Amino acid sequence: MQEHHASRLHWDFRLEIAGTLKSWAVPKGPSLDPAAKRLAVQVPDHALSYMNFEGVLPEGTYGAGRVYRWDAGRFLPEGDPAAGWRDGSLRFRLEGSRLRGLWRLFKMKGREEGGRALWLLQKLPDDFAVPRHEADTVGELKKPKKASKKRATKKK
Repeated sequence: MQEHHASRLHWDFRLEIAGTLKSWAVPKGPSLDPAAKRLAVQVPDHALSYMNFEGVLPEGTYGAGRVYRWDAGRFLPEGDPAAGWRDGSLRFRLEGSRLRGLWRLFKMKGREEGGRALWLLQKLPDDFAVPRHEADTVGELKKPKKASKKRATKKK
């Protein structure tokens, strides 16, 4: 996954399927909360050599802006990932430094934006899930804030 400072900040989510990087732009970034379904806009496939890219894409080129490598790791699909991608439903395990555990991507039927398919990215319940989780704009994963407990005061 790459943090991409283009015309709008977003995270580029990429999975190696059938010899290419299938790619989605995730405007709000991933969430570790299984209740959160994050929009993932399908973008053109990328070559495998792009997997480790970090740098600046020059003005006037597709995706112009600064790209940071945000997370990397292993993608372990459930079933045939090429068939899942074609059918619009992927379930997989991630073994990254930030994103771990079970996830799914599923296409929103009949929904497109500028001719690009709209999908949803969702963390599935497991030991790596964090209810009420959010990702901030610098890419650090935060745990939810705990409700403050009022201290009991003794009356004298």
